[in-house]
Amino acid sequence: MGPLVTREHLAKVRGYVDDGVAAGAKLVVDGRGLKLQGYEDGYFLGGCLFDDVTTDMKIYKEEIFGPVLSVVRVPDYEDALKLVNDHEYGNGAAIFTRDGDAARAFDRDAKAGMIGINVPIPVPVAFHSFGGWKRSVFGDRNVYGMEGVGFYTKMKTTTARWPTGIRAGAQFVMPTTGS
Repeated sequence: MGPLVTREHLAKVRGYVDDGVAAGAKLVVDGRGLKLQGYEDGYFLGGCLFDDVTTDMKIYKEEIFGPVLSVVRVPDYEDALKLVNDHEYGNGAAIFTRDGDAARAFDRDAKAGMIGINVPIPVPVAFHSFGGWKRSVFGDRNVYGMEGVGFYTKMKTTTARWPTGIRAGAQFVMPTTGS
């Protein structure tokens, strides 16, 4: 992980970590004390991992854009899908499963711009869209992709990887029209 872009952004992301701790989330990995030899002047923050995050916490509600991961626990698939679809942002979502039906249902029903199947938040190759839906998108075009697909298209990119012994997954990009 490289440095954050500015001193102000580093302070902002550290503030999110501080806020998560204050709100009662369990900070399992704390990267705030990261020191790198030869990089004393950089804006580095080590990875931070929260567990027991709830939907009323700021670290759940807002896009952090830093090395911070929050784990929200739910009892079942339906509640997990509801978390994705009810959130105001729609950058990316992932599912880890050996169940092809669950993977297809998640791919179809999750309202996010990037879908991972057995891949953490996918950052696709340059000819696929990189961006989200809902409040995660900026402007009316994807950064990459076929600009000619046009103004009324919502792009969804799915990246899948299946464990050894299971038939290899495929990657599909299926533009859907919307208004």
